[in-house]
Amino acid sequence: MSRFDGQRLPPATFGLDVDGLRSGVYSDRYFVNMQRIFERLAQKGAAAGDIEVEMQWFCRRKPAALVAGVDEALAMLRTCAGTMDPSGQLISSYDQLEVLAIHDGDIVSYHGDPSRVEPVLVVRGRYRDFVTLETPTLGALSRGSRIATNVYRVLEAAGGKPVLFFPARFDSHRTQSADGYAYWVAVQRYNHDHGARVRPFVSTDAQGAWWGGAGSGTVAHGYIGAFHGDTAAAMVAFAEECPLEVPRIALVDYHNDCVGDSLRVARALFERWAPCAEAGDAAGMARYELYAVRLDTSGDMLDLSLAANADPSARGVSPALVRAVRRGLDNAWSEWGLTGARRDAARDFCRAVRIVATGGFSVERIRAFESDGVPVDIYGVGSAVFDNSGATGTNTDFTADVVRVRQGGQWIDMAKAGRRACPNPLLQPVA
Repeated sequence: MSRFDGQRLPPATFGLDVDGLRSGVYSDRYFVNMQRIFERLAQKGAAAGDIEVEMQWFCRRKPAALVAGVDEALAMLRTCAGTMDPSGQLISSYDQLEVLAIHDGDIVSYHGDPSRVEPVLVVRGRYRDFVTLETPTLGALSRGSRIATNVYRVLEAAGGKPVLFFPARFDSHRTQSADGYAYWVAVQRYNHDHGARVRPFVSTDAQGAWWGGAGSGTVAHGYIGAFHGDTAAAMVAFAEECPLEVPRIALVDYHNDCVGDSLRVARALFERWAPCAEAGDAAGMARYELYAVRLDTSGDMLDLSLAANADPSARGVSPALVRAVRRGLDNAWSEWGLTGARRDAARDFCRAVRIVATGGFSVERIRAFESDGVPVDIYGVGSAVFDNSGATGTNTDFTADVVRVRQGGQWIDMAKAGRRACPNPLLQPVA
């Protein structure tokens, strides 16, 4: 499952289109052509038809990549390596392959020299048995490692603050399970490297399917609209109807008045929370606890609380807006006309409310917020985890090369110019 438990996900986890993979519909066509040529040469008794090769898969993201997708690539090999008999049934040869792989969650380096790489996967065996799997295995490794590495960088920028994984709406639903797993791998790696205890938060059940997680979330703008724009009433209903384990996080930018709506929600929930606290009703307190408010203001809008601020940088979810919401929450209780113990409880209730910042956050933007000491408690990140641009240093490509061939019982070097077989101490035999 990852480097941190030493386990690997079983093939059934991935819901692979085994028939499609075996028939080559997901493979670059030249690999299908190659397989057919090798099979025909084998039928004619030509040695080339059964040539055995050593192939290595490696990443070319500088200076390093957090790898995910290894277990999925192995599942493709386990279920699809072999040849098809005349009736279209697979004659599996996986048990005749020698397979070595690193684990999901391992980190590999690349410094620009393709002759000095750290392979993540090595396969030795009859080439025609796995030649068509090069394309889909590279795809699994490239996407998984891109997302895992991007998420890891986001976590580092956030300094260990929770990062909500919100990219589902930016890509096909078919990718959610793999993407959520890559995110989980990044969280595990970050915790391991930094001695942290960051929890993973995904927005859909599919994103947690491979590692046992479940989707969690707040409310949508449409939900508030259904309450005629009354954010406080919408959140009271949310608190009363949702299970206690679901954090009460209010979306507060519906009217472009994040401070005002944050305070209205806080007061509405406190008025229900306080009697529960005074009665010792722990379940009631959990039901009406305002865990956080979420700011999602569009980048071209200036919140009403900042109307006097002409600085364009104050638009959207800006440092100025976050600070205004924090000040508002920290001081809201003082305007509620309370006295005694209830006044003290209101102060603690309001000051405990966290701030979630979402909407266009990237590594660079989070780093700027953290450097400036902006009081964000949780970040939500969406499309930035898909970034795959050389300009931003996030390009994550994998390549596979034949580096040796077997001849006369011996392995001889046979890599193309500029490539060679390379070691990686993280590689382990795969049963």
